[in-house]
Amino acid sequence: MYGAALLGMAQSLPVHAEVVVIVHPSNDSSFDQDEIKKIFLGKTKSFSNGRNAILISSSADDPATDEFNEKVIGRSSSQVKAYWSKILFTGKGTPPQEMSSAQEVISTVASNPDAIGYIDASAATDSVKVVAKF
Repeated sequence: MYGAALLGMAQSLPVHAEVVVIVHPSNDSSFDQDEIKKIFLGKTKSFSNGRNAILISSSADDPATDEFNEKVIGRSSSQVKAYWSKILFTGKGTPPQEMSSAQEVISTVASNPDAIGYIDASAATDSVKVVAKF
């Protein structure tokens, strides 16, 4: 009896997806969580190879966005949105370009050597390079 109840509880728990950070295959920069966090908060504007970083994000309603913000940035999506509103208002930076789908993130990153984005790990293709998994 307890087994069935536990199984039912386990099935109702939210499933946390794995999120990957992707760049153009030619990007030979080094990446760790702290570096990625700084890039996506606009505190670092270029990669370790010296090229300017172009930030690409999934749409606000994509579960990968919540996962990325919580696991990498350490903030909720609403906190990240508020952060960028302040940065934009003060003229100190530009928030990531929001794409409508993982395929659009992949396409944008694959066609621009300076782009960096994140997607659900299951959507990754060979046209981009995965540099981190969370």
